[in-house]
Amino acid sequence: MISVPRLASTRVTREGRDTLWLLAVLALCILPHTGRLPLWCTVGTACAMAWRGHLAWRDGPLPPRWVLMVALAVSVGLTLMTYQSLFGRQAGVTLVTLLAALKTLELRARRDAFVVTSLGFFLILTQFLYSQAIGIAALMLLATLGLLSALVLAQRPTGRPSVLVALGAAARCMVMGVPVMLALYLLFPRFGPLWSIPSDGGPRTGLSDRIQLGGVAELAQDDSVAMRVRFKGAPPLPNQMYFRGPVLDQFDGHSWTARTPDARHNVPDDAIVRDGPVIDYQVTIEPTQLKAVPLLEGTLQAAPTPPNTQPQLRRDGLNWRTPRPLSERSQVNAQAQVGARAGPLSHDAITLRDWAELPRGFNPRTLAWAAELRNRTDLRQAPASALALAVLAHIRQGDYRYTLSPESDGQDAQGRPELHVIDQFWLDRRSGFCEHFAAAFVVIMRAMDVPARVVTGFQGAEINPVDGMHVVRNSDAHAWAEFWQDELGWVRIDPTAAVAPNRIERPRPAIRNPERLPAALSQLDPALWSGLRAYADAANHRWNVWVLQYSRNQQMSLLRDWGFESPDWTTLLRLCAGLLVALSLGGVLWLWLRRPRSPRTPWSRAMMKLHRGLQAAGLPAPTGCPAPAPALAWLKSLRSMENPGASATDTARSLAQTLQALDALRYAHPDAAANANDRDTRRGVRHTAHQRQLIRVALEQARRLGLGA
Repeated sequence: MISVPRLASTRVTREGRDTLWLLAVLALCILPHTGRLPLWCTVGTACAMAWRGHLAWRDGPLPPRWVLMVALAVSVGLTLMTYQSLFGRQAGVTLVTLLAALKTLELRARRDAFVVTSLGFFLILTQFLYSQAIGIAALMLLATLGLLSALVLAQRPTGRPSVLVALGAAARCMVMGVPVMLALYLLFPRFGPLWSIPSDGGPRTGLSDRIQLGGVAELAQDDSVAMRVRFKGAPPLPNQMYFRGPVLDQFDGHSWTARTPDARHNVPDDAIVRDGPVIDYQVTIEPTQLKAVPLLEGTLQAAPTPPNTQPQLRRDGLNWRTPRPLSERSQVNAQAQVGARAGPLSHDAITLRDWAELPRGFNPRTLAWAAELRNRTDLRQAPASALALAVLAHIRQGDYRYTLSPESDGQDAQGRPELHVIDQFWLDRRSGFCEHFAAAFVVIMRAMDVPARVVTGFQGAEINPVDGMHVVRNSDAHAWAEFWQDELGWVRIDPTAAVAPNRIERPRPAIRNPERLPAALSQLDPALWSGLRAYADAANHRWNVWVLQYSRNQQMSLLRDWGFESPDWTTLLRLCAGLLVALSLGGVLWLWLRRPRSPRTPWSRAMMKLHRGLQAAGLPAPTGCPAPAPALAWLKSLRSMENPGASATDTARSLAQTLQALDALRYAHPDAAANANDRDTRRGVRHTAHQRQLIRVALEQARRLGLGA
C-alpha cells in the first residue's frame, strides 16, 4: 500500500485573516492621498503594508524593533527634506500615513489593532482637509464601516466570526448613530475654526489680495472650484466674463497690495456710469479667506440668497467687500451691467495722484523705456487711451510669451534677490503670466503720468451641460489693469489678451477631463470622462448647497421657524443637549425593552396566581425554585408541614392530590390531555377549563388549610 503525503493546509489563521482585512481597509483610507503624497512615501507605505500582508498570510514572525526604529527615522528625515518642515498639512498627512503603515509591522495584540484603527479614523478626517465632495464622503463612509468591522472582530477574540457578520454589526451601529448625527448636524453651534493648520508653501493659481513678483519659477494649476454661477438669462460673452476681486494699487517695488479703504477714495454712487444690458445671476462662492467678494464686473446690486443673511455685502463703486473674510461657502443673488464703470466724476485730480505714484530706485530701465515711448512724436499730446494702445501694440510685436513657468528664480546674476523685477520681465525675460503683464502695464502707465492700478479676480468659466452652471476654477484666476481716461473714468484693459487672446476671448469648453486622470484612461473616451465629470460636478453642487452650506444663519432661521424669537448659540446648545438627553433616554428604554427575559406562557401566568394564593394562605414558598414554583415543589413543601389536627390532615391530603393532578396535567401526553377534556392545544400552552378548575380547588383547600392551622 502506497502512502500519499498529506498536503499542508493553506487556510489562513484567524489572526492572519483579521490582519489582512484591517490592511485592506487602511489601504482604502490612504488611497485618495496617493496623488498628493511624494513618490517615496507612496512606495514606502505600499511596501510596508505588502510586507505585513505577506507575514499575515504565511503566519511569519514580525520584524525586530530596531528595523521599525530605523524606518521611522528615515521617514522623518525624508519628510523634513521634502517639505523643509514637519508642520503643515502635507507634511502632517505624510507622517501620519507612514506611521500607520509602520504600526502594522508591530501588530501583535488587540491594543495594536486599536491604535492602527485610530490612525485609520484620523486618516479619514484628513481627507476632508483637501476635499468635501460627495464622492470622497461616500468613500470615507465605506472606510468607516470597514474600520468599525475591524473593531468588532478585535472585540470577538474567540472562535472565527465571519467578516460579513462583523460588517453587519458595524452597519447596525452606524444606523443607530444616525439620530445623534442628525441632531448634531442640525443643532450643534457653528463656531469659527477652533484650530488651524499651517498653510503649505508653494505658489498656486487662485484669488489673492497680494501679488508678489519675482521668486516664482512656476505657478501650479489649481483646478478646484472657486465659484459656480447660474445666469437667469443669456450669459455674457466670454470676453465680458470678468469677476472683479481685490484691487491692488500700492506698489513697493516687489509686491502689489490693496490700499486701506478710506472715505477719500470712495466712489459716490452717482459717479457710476450704467451701461449695457442687465444680467441677473446667482453665484455660489467657495471660501476665499478674503474680504473682497469676486462678483461679475459691473455688479451694482447684490444680496445673500434667502433665507441666508450672510455675508454682509458692501459696495464701493464697483468693488464688493464684507466686514470679515469669507470663511464659509456663500450664495449671493446679484444684478450686473457689464458696461458699467466708475465715471469721470469718481475722483478729483488730487486723489488721482495716489494711483500714479511709483517707488523710487526701482526698475530704472523700464521707466526710461516708458519715457522714451511718451516722447514719441505721435504720443506727446496723446490721451491715455492712445498710450495704452501703444503699450499693447509693443506687447503684440515684442515677442512676449504667456507662460506659467517664466523660468525665473527671483535672483540676479550674483545670486542676490532681484531688485528690478519689472525690468527683468519687460526687457529681459519677456515671458510670464497675467500678473507680470498687468503689473508691468500699470508701472509703465504710471511712469507716463497716467493713473493706473491692478485688478485681480477671475476671467472665464466652463459650462456644465448637466445643470447649466458656469464653473469658475482657481485656475481661472486672472489679473488685468485699469487706467484713468479723463472723459471716461476708469477703463478696463487686459494686457494678457495682447499676447494670449485665446486665454480671454474663446469660451471655455464644457467640463474638462478630470485632473490627475492617467493619460491611458483619458485617451479611451474623452467624451465619456467629460460627461462623468459633469454629472459628478452637478452632484457636488447639490451636495454643497443642501449639506455643506448649512451654516449658522440657516440654523438661526430654522429656530425662528420653530417659534424662537431671538435665538443665539446658547439656544442651540440647550436644544442640542436636550435632544441628546432624549435620544439617550430613548436608547436606554430600547435596551430595557430588548433585555433578555424568560418567556411567559399562559400556563406560567396561571401558576403564578396559584403561587401567590398558596403564599397568602400561609404555606412556605419552595426554596431554590424561581416563581412560579412547580406543583411538585409545592407538594414537597406541603409534606414538610406539621398539622396535628385530623381535619387539617384531610385538607392537606386533598391539596396534595390536587397538586399532583395539576402536575400530571402539565406533563401529560397530548392524548391524555385530550381525554382530560383539554379543549385547547395539546402542548399545555394555553389555559384549559380543567387547569382553571384545579387551581380554584387548590386555592380553596389552601385557604381552609391555613384557617385550620
